[in-house]
Amino acid sequence: MIKNLIRYFKSIYFIKAFLVALAMVIAVIVSVYFFDSYNVGFSIALGAILCAPSDVSGSVKHKFYGMVASIILAFSITLLIGSFNNYPFILAPLLIILVFLVSYISVFGFRASLISLSGLIAIVLAFGHHSTEISILEHSLFILLGGVWYLILAISTQLLLPAVQADFLFVQLLEKTAEFIKIRGALLVETNDRSSLLEQHFKLQTEINELQENIREVVLEKKFNSGFSHRIRRQQLIFSKIIEIYELGISNTIDYEKLDAIFKDHHEKLDEFKLLIFEVSEKLKHISKVILKEEKLTYQNNFKVLLKKIENHIEIYKIKVGLPESREGVIFLLNYKGYQEKQISNLLDIIRILDNYYKNDKIRAIKDAEQFLTPQDYDFKKLKVNFTFKSPIFRHSLRLTLTMLIGFIIGSAIEMQQSYWILLTIVVIMRPSYGLTKERTKNRVVGTLIGAAVGVGIIFLTQNPVVYGIIAALSLIIGFSLVKQNYRNAAAFITLYVVFMYALIHPNILKVIQFRVIDTLIGSLLAYVANYFFWPAWEAKNIKEVLSKSIDGFLAFLQQIDVLYHKKGEVPTVYALARKEAFLQVGNLNAAYQRLAQEPKSRQENIAIFYELMTIFNTYLSSLSSLGMYIRTNKTGKVPLQFEVYVKHILSNLEKAKELLNNTESTIGLETEELAIATKNYDDYFQSLSNERDKEIEKGLPITKEMRSQLHETQLVSEQVRWLLSLSESLIKNIKKI
Repeated sequence: MIKNLIRYFKSIYFIKAFLVALAMVIAVIVSVYFFDSYNVGFSIALGAILCAPSDVSGSVKHKFYGMVASIILAFSITLLIGSFNNYPFILAPLLIILVFLVSYISVFGFRASLISLSGLIAIVLAFGHHSTEISILEHSLFILLGGVWYLILAISTQLLLPAVQADFLFVQLLEKTAEFIKIRGALLVETNDRSSLLEQHFKLQTEINELQENIREVVLEKKFNSGFSHRIRRQQLIFSKIIEIYELGISNTIDYEKLDAIFKDHHEKLDEFKLLIFEVSEKLKHISKVILKEEKLTYQNNFKVLLKKIENHIEIYKIKVGLPESREGVIFLLNYKGYQEKQISNLLDIIRILDNYYKNDKIRAIKDAEQFLTPQDYDFKKLKVNFTFKSPIFRHSLRLTLTMLIGFIIGSAIEMQQSYWILLTIVVIMRPSYGLTKERTKNRVVGTLIGAAVGVGIIFLTQNPVVYGIIAALSLIIGFSLVKQNYRNAAAFITLYVVFMYALIHPNILKVIQFRVIDTLIGSLLAYVANYFFWPAWEAKNIKEVLSKSIDGFLAFLQQIDVLYHKKGEVPTVYALARKEAFLQVGNLNAAYQRLAQEPKSRQENIAIFYELMTIFNTYLSSLSSLGMYIRTNKTGKVPLQFEVYVKHILSNLEKAKELLNNTESTIGLETEELAIATKNYDDYFQSLSNERDKEIEKGLPITKEMRSQLHETQLVSEQVRWLLSLSESLIKNIKKI
């Protein structure tokens, strides 16, 4: 409990919430002290709140520009709406235009969507300004000042405490990767139902990909601050090792049905691997705790003991089953052991880097690090390209605009005390996807009811303004810090903050609570209904594009693997970039499927086929990664002709699958005869190696490194390309069913 509390205080979410609260409290205190009025302070505090959404993980430069854009947008919108606040016939068209344009900014990506959120909240809150003490121009200027004030606090904090953001992201990535590795171990021994584990596996891949992108932006910048360059280089190296561990985890491609058949009577062999994989997972968690200073770094582990047990089990299996029957199983176990040894090596490398964090200044930065950053495309052409009903953002902008207009009309008609709360609820709940909107609606309603109930209970217990002020301040910090992690609890605490802020200035607080609840219920109902009926962007209609982009990633990755297999040597940057893109696109596919699964059953068209496709795509990525990993980390021989034949047919199938998705199927095909010959050549070559080894065994000769390498390479590479070909054929078959 205490450790969790300490970790909460160290999180970037708490620090950000504390900065927002600090900016607001100081603004109000200064306002009361110098101007003897709350109004100036509230306006400045409002500016800080409107700037805060765009303060998310990333480089200082991107944070700065994002927050500046939010400040300018908030100032402009507040001044514009405030100037026409008494002209309802002008205000309604202005609301329509502004809501659409501001929400449409989201086409430029994640950071732009947060700037858009700031603008939308500014639109809503501009309706709530009715002060007679300061003019609308003064109010807008104070909002501008508040935004600049928060910007200074946020950027100063990141410059003064550069390790906080990176360390927190690394801890999250290590813990998610540890969980991912553990699931891989559990999948190995599960024989009844692997589907639930696979679904967890897919969800984690999406989360890990998002964290990796955030860390890339933080630690892979080209230009470093000279005072922290050595630290950043170490972070880069640690990051590269975590990526390697993650890829190795995915690379352990396993045909589970075949595995179960081979080791049906020898499951204890796999149990030892599970223990080893769980140990790797625990060490990753240990490293995350070291970074948070919850534990001291230790090299102590059971790896040697576990590896020795695995070696003994492999020998026992070889003797019990006997050669040549045991050869396939033995080669699998040896290859799998090799993968785990590489995992352990990467893990120990991270520990050594941490142990030597301040001693060794000779660590080189990652080659071409800046190329691994995913650039944001701010080309204005995107506005034109997305101005169509095919674009989910365009549909969302229209949907949000109409819903806000309905909310505005309802609020004006029934003359609620704070009718803009209806609009605020719509803004914070509505998302482009139905599933996320539904989830946020439920959490918002439940959280508001909890917060209101707790607020009423406290009001009946005490009418002390000091207590109200303390609760409001604490609720603000806690509520803002939980928005990303637990939206329901965040809504409860933010409701408490609103309740007790109004309790300090409003005589009838119970009336305020009543209106808060009613407005939230109206806004939530409008948001939920609108996402179902107003131009919904059902995922089943959009997922084809995600599938197509994933195939593009596979094509590029396989082509780079083919090049590396022929050229050997150092892994080029273009290979690593192709690998990264393939991982990201499959992560996007997993996220798309999760959104599809959250939609109403009546709208889940072909969901069983899409699940099958998602499984194939993830298996495909695993197989590609496994093939690439083997070629990268092992000395390989001359590329056989049969490999080239397989690659040609696999690429052809991928292209055909893409054409089917785009409804542009061609009639061009490849001769299957050469593929049959290539298969026979692979089988004959492996059999000749096996026969040669059997003769050596008869003579009592130990296996040479060259023979072991040839056997392993032939079996692993041939199995992977056959598996890839089979998967590509399954892709085509399932895509035809859509």
